[in-house]
Amino acid sequence: MWYELGLTIFGQKIAYTELVGQVLALAVVFLAQRRSLLTWPVQLVSVALLFTVYMSAHLGGLATRQVAVGAIAVYGWYAWVRRRDPVFGVVVRKGSTRERLAVAGAFVVGTVVFALVLDALDASWAPWPDAAIFIGTVLAFALQGLGLVEFWLVWLVVDAVGVPLQIQSGLYFSAFVYVIFAGLVIHGFIDWNRTARRLTQAAKSPL
Repeated sequence: MWYELGLTIFGQKIAYTELVGQVLALAVVFLAQRRSLLTWPVQLVSVALLFTVYMSAHLGGLATRQVAVGAIAVYGWYAWVRRRDPVFGVVVRKGSTRERLAVAGAFVVGTVVFALVLDALDASWAPWPDAAIFIGTVLAFALQGLGLVEFWLVWLVVDAVGVPLQIQSGLYFSAFVYVIFAGLVIHGFIDWNRTARRLTQAAKSPL
């Protein structure tokens, strides 16, 4: 099939769809760090390619994740266009304690429910990590669309689960990309945290 075409690097075959999809996914993190509106259209192209990759690897959770992320990308694009500061760009902020607890609860409950669904449908050979990555990714992109700094921390959890799963699935290039993700995510968190602090200070400053 066309989506299986690729090249061999260090004895490992990498499909072109996986290669391009993951490179674009890296570009998304880079663009998100800079709060660029290009984040979202690039994300849409990436998820379309990676959907075929994960379907062929029998990872239903990761494949379904691409569909959910695509839908959220459309919302995020719209939300960022509406919430732009003339000085700081896209408005970002830190989540409240209640919001953080809600995210943690949604991650735990969502992972359990989706893992049971994947297992019942025999849609994944690794339903629990597959489900955790799916729920974490959906939450991360939803929080990113809302401009919450904590979305970067959710990404770190996704990376921690994703690297060993990708390796076990034989998707070595994707595992390598996830490692690079971690570095970009840490840098992005620092940058967004700094911007959120500046926006808060600007809002408190007298006119």
